[in-house]
Amino acid sequence: MRKLITVAAGIALAGSLSACGKSGVDRARPDEFAVARAAPLVIPPDFALVPPRPGAPRPQDTNPSAQALDALFGGSQARSASENATLDAAGRTSAEVGTRSSAGSPTTNVVDKGSTTRDIIAAPQGDGQAARASTPQ
Repeated sequence: MRKLITVAAGIALAGSLSACGKSGVDRARPDEFAVARAAPLVIPPDFALVPPRPGAPRPQDTNPSAQALDALFGGSQARSASENATLDAAGRTSAEVGTRSSAGSPTTNVVDKGSTTRDIIAAPQGDGQAARASTPQ
């Protein structure tokens, strides 16, 4: 019985070690250590660059929010004739200089829209029980 166990252990050991040696299967795979040298990066010349003007604002000193608005809406554009006519009819030249500063003053006339608008704006987001709104009859 001992001889049988010894022979079985020897066969198992030989079988497990046979996987460590190089067998007849040799896969062709790339060598990860053979690295080719790439050409160096070259920055092409930019012939559209002009030297800065003395006293001109530096491009990196601009306001980030102004840069975002310019990127989104294309910067300030000339107004069309119909837009100028509409603004003139609305009285753009007769507005007070500090109108926006005094918008919350007690003398400013405002329209009270009631609590419905406030409730809609303050409603929680989502589709839960608390987010349901009903129209008063």
